[in-house]
Amino acid sequence: MLALSIIFAHLKKDIMIKKLLILVLVIGFVSCEKESKPEGFVIDGNIDSYFSGREIKLSRIARSGSYTVDSTIITNGKLQLKGKVDSPDLYYIFIDNHPGSLPLIIENERIEIDFHKDTIDASIVTGGKENEVFNVFQSFARPLKKQNAQLAETFKEARSKGDMETMQAVRKTFDSLVKINNDKSIENISKYNDAVTSAIILEDFLMAKVVTVSKANELYNTFTEDVKESRAAKEIKRVIDATLATEIGSVAPNFSAPNPDGEIISLQDIKGKVTIIDFWAAWCGPCRRENPNVVKVYNKYHDKGLEIIGVSLDGTKRQNNPKDAWVNAIASDSLNWHHVSNLNYFNDPVAKLYNINSIPATFILDENGKIIAKNLRGSALEQKISELLD
Repeated sequence: MLALSIIFAHLKKDIMIKKLLILVLVIGFVSCEKESKPEGFVIDGNIDSYFSGREIKLSRIARSGSYTVDSTIITNGKLQLKGKVDSPDLYYIFIDNHPGSLPLIIENERIEIDFHKDTIDASIVTGGKENEVFNVFQSFARPLKKQNAQLAETFKEARSKGDMETMQAVRKTFDSLVKINNDKSIENISKYNDAVTSAIILEDFLMAKVVTVSKANELYNTFTEDVKESRAAKEIKRVIDATLATEIGSVAPNFSAPNPDGEIISLQDIKGKVTIIDFWAAWCGPCRRENPNVVKVYNKYHDKGLEIIGVSLDGTKRQNNPKDAWVNAIASDSLNWHHVSNLNYFNDPVAKLYNINSIPATFILDENGKIIAKNLRGSALEQKISELLD
C-alpha cells in the first residue's frame, strides 16, 4: 500500500507539473498575442535606399492647427513611426526635401507602407479596417485626379493661345469629373457607414459645401454609434446643429464672452429693437474696409433702437499681441458699440456656435432675437436697417 501511495504521489506530482507547464504555455501564447497588437499604432515602412538619411514625419493637419505626431530618420530604406490616437483620423506623411505628401488614416493598428519612390501619394498602405475603406475612396479618385492633371495642361495651353472654346470645354469636362467623384464618394459614405473614414470624407464635403447641411444630416444619421463617437462625426454634428440654429427664422443662440475690460457681456443683455452680431477681426482686411459703413449705419440708427455686438476673431498665431491689435482696431475705426472676444481665432466658442468659417459675417436680429437677415454689407445693410427702424 505504501508503494502504491508513493506511485500515486509521484503521478499526482507529474500531473501538477504538466498542468503548470500547460498553464505557462497558455500564458505565453496570450502574452505573445497581446504583444502582436500594439496599444497604439505602429507604422513600418519600406522605401528606396535613395532616401536613407532623410527625416520622415507623420503630421496632423487641421483647421485648429497642424502638428507633428512622430518623426524618424530613414535608415537603409526602413522606417518606423509610433504613437497613439483617440479615434481614427486623417494624417499625412512628409519626407524631407521630397514633394507631395501621403494621406492615410491612422488608427491603433499595425500599418505597413510600401513607398513609391517618385510619387509619394501613390504609395501602398495596408493594415487596419479604416485604411481598407480609405483605399476604396482613393482608388476611385486617383484616375480622376490623373485626368484632372491632363485637363489642367490642356487648359493652360488653350489659355496661352486664347482658345476660349477649348477652355470652356475643359471646364465642362472638369465639372463632370468633380460630379462623378462627389456622387461616388457619397455613395461610399452610405455604403461604409460603419467606418470613421466615411465621417472624415463627409466632414470635408460639408466644410467645402459639396453637400448641403440637410444631406450631411441624412448621412450622419446612418452612421453607427461607434462612428458617431469619432472626432470627425462630432464635428459634423456640431456644424449641422450650429447651421440649423442660425438659419433665417431661427432664434439666435445666446452667448457670453469678455469685453476688452474683461467684463462678461451677454447677447441677451444688450439686444435692442434691432441687433447686429458682427464677426470680424483686426487682421481682416475686408472687415476693416466694411467698418466705415457699419459705423455710418450705427450712428444713424442707434438712437432708434439699433445695437451692435462685435465678436472679434483675433488671436491668430501671426499676431504678437492679439488683444492690443483688437483694442487698437476698435479705437482706430471708431467702433463705439459692444465688443467681445475670447481671442482664440476661429476656435472662439462663439464663432463655433454660429459656425463661422470666414469673416466678415453678420446676423441681423429683430427685437425677439429672431434672425431676419445674414451677411448684408454696404448699401444692402443700411437698406435693411432702414426697413426695420424708419
